[in-house]
Formats: sequence, structure tokens, C-alpha cells
Amino acid sequence: MDPVRNPYAPGAGQRPPELAGRDRELQQFEVVLERVARGRPERSMVLTGLRGVGKTVLLNTFKSMAMQRLWGTGKIEARPEQSIRRSVAAALHMAIRELAPRHRAPERIEEFLGVLKAFAMRDPGAAKGTSHWSPAIDVPAGRGRADSGDLEIDLTELFVDAASVATDLGVGIALFIDEMQDIQAPDISALCAACHELSQSGGPLIVVGAGLPHLPGVLSASKSYSERLFRYARIDRLDREAADLALIAPAEREQVEFTPDALDALYEAADGYPYFVQAYGKVAWDLAPRSPITADDVRVAAPEAEEELAVGFFGSRYERATPAERDYMHAMASVGDEPVPTADVAELLGRKPSSLSPARDSLIKKGLIYSAERGLIAFTVPHFGRFLRAQPV
Repeated sequence: MDPVRNPYAPGAGQRPPELAGRDRELQQFEVVLERVARGRPERSMVLTGLRGVGKTVLLNTFKSMAMQRLWGTGKIEARPEQSIRRSVAAALHMAIRELAPRHRAPERIEEFLGVLKAFAMRDPGAAKGTSHWSPAIDVPAGRGRADSGDLEIDLTELFVDAASVATDLGVGIALFIDEMQDIQAPDISALCAACHELSQSGGPLIVVGAGLPHLPGVLSASKSYSERLFRYARIDRLDREAADLALIAPAEREQVEFTPDALDALYEAADGYPYFVQAYGKVAWDLAPRSPITADDVRVAAPEAEEELAVGFFGSRYERATPAERDYMHAMASVGDEPVPTADVAELLGRKPSSLSPARDSLIKKGLIYSAERGLIAFTVPHFGRFLRAQPV
């Protein structure tokens, strides 16, 4: 089969050729956009799920949907070692730049940019009146608005002012945040407070976040009302019909077919996880001699696909762990694939649970495991336990 015509696209955040099985989430976001556009109160939205289920793809699709409605949009990827002050400023700068050409009052735009510049420059770690960083905004920094140095106050004022600019145009602003669980605790609290203020005032600015399954717990720990502040959508593996569609639809556009047995074999191998569907589909296409792609083609392709996943998807994450952290993960994999009790992991390693806390906490910060609930831990990557059991201890 011609590899140039291969439609499948395994990649980080790369949109698959057929976005199958996500109609419910797309419809939910369409409702959010429409309600905000009509001035109706609406919650911001949070997507949660394991790695490889397509959260970033959905986030990018939502961003495109907002842009089609002429909204202002900005996107950031949270990093655990950074405050969100700079990244939020850059994202809102981009959103306002999208709206500015259609605004009839240039002075309103300049006024907001002055507030935005003051917000961005107000670094609590810098000496009073100074800053380590200045955004490329060609207006003087404003005074007395979003520049207190208290992120909760500043972010709330900034969001309110940005929403006011969007109101002038009868549109909204959407701020998209990937890896939301990595936002520092004080910053996540400030973000929730700003969203809370917007939800009460009805300002047309929404935050759409994506993160690992424990993100709702992170938000709840920062502000108790966050459970009611966001509309949560859990993104999981595809069912059989959607997984088949993700393979069949792109192939049909290239006049290629799969036999029913091949689809059975691919679903068993990929287990419905979108990234795996693309990975196995891509290799099966490349190695199949002709259409239709058969179960035998899939069996030949599976080892190569698994080798690629072992190096790129699993191995790159495994290499980030220290020897002590790897021992902890191997013990987790030995206990089972579902969320496992931390006490069982400690017992297997012959250690006290408290002595393993540094390794566990470090793995959580690295995004390799998460705390499913108190006393339970699980891998953030599907099939990671199976990968570990195949590795030498």
C-alpha cells in the first residue's frame, strides 16, 4: 500500500482524519458557545482523561469552533514550574488582537491593552516598580487595574475587562488551557475565583481546560465551589462503533477497505484508545500489500506498532523516571492495571508507605501516575502496566 496516501496520524495533539466518537462533547461545547453568545449564564468547561484519549485534539477543535463564530481565542499549556500570569497575558493578547480589527473604538482596545500590560509586568518576585518581563504591547501600562500583584485580584479584573471588550462586539472570548492539572496551587485558586466572578456577572469569557483524571480533585481542593463552577466532561476510550469509524472513514476516502476480521484484530490491539487506533492503523496500512487490509496484515503489523509505542509513547515517559521511581512503577504494575492501593505497593516493596511518598509525589508531578482517590494510585498512560511488565526490573 502507498505510504504517502496513508491517512492515519498518531501524534501528540494531532487531529485524526476522522474525529469519531466525540459528538456529545462537540454538541455540549456548541451549546456553551450559543448560550454565552445570547448572554445566558454558562459554566466554563473542563475535559479530563488519560493520556492518548484525545483531550488536546478536542481542545483544538473547540478553539476552531470558537474562531468560526468570530470569538477571540487564546491557548496556553500549563507548566508546573511557571506562574500562569505571563502565559495568560500572552493568550489574552492574542484573543484581543483577533477582535481589535472589528472594534469601532480603538481607544477601548488601547485601554484594555494598557491593563493587560500592567497585569503582565506585575511580577511579585520583582522589586517594587520593576519587572523581569515586558510584553510586546505598544501602549503605556495602565495603573490601578489588574496590577496589585495579587493574582486572584488581578486575574479577576483582567477577565472582567476582557469580557467587556468582547461584549462591545457581541461575541465572546475563550481561553484554552492544556495540562491544567500542572497549574500551581495558588494560581489555580486565582483562576477559579476569576471564573466564579465571571459566572456571576455573566461576562462572555469562558475557560476551557483539559487535564488528567485527577484534575477535578485539584480544582476542588483550591475552591470548594469549583465542583459547580465547571461543566466536566470525561474523555474515555472509543466504543467499537466509533473505533471502527475512525479506521474505515479515512480508508474509504482512499478507496481502501478493511475486512471484518481485521477490524476485530485492530480493536483488540488498540483497546479503543484513539492514539493506539491511529498507531496500529498506520502500521497496518504501511505493511498491507493491497486492499482490503486483512487480519493477517494486522498480525504482521502489530509487533512493529508495539515497538514504536514502546519507544515513543511508553519509553520516553519511562526514561524520565529515576531508578527509585521505576521500582515504584514496577511494583504498581505487579499489583494490577486498575487503580491500586498505595499500601499494596509498599507491601510488595517491603517498605513503609511513608518512606515511598517522595517517589510517589515525584511521579505525580511528572505526570506518570495520579491519585485516583485517597489511598489509590493509577497510571496516567493506558496499558503502561502491561509495558512495564515486559521490561526487566
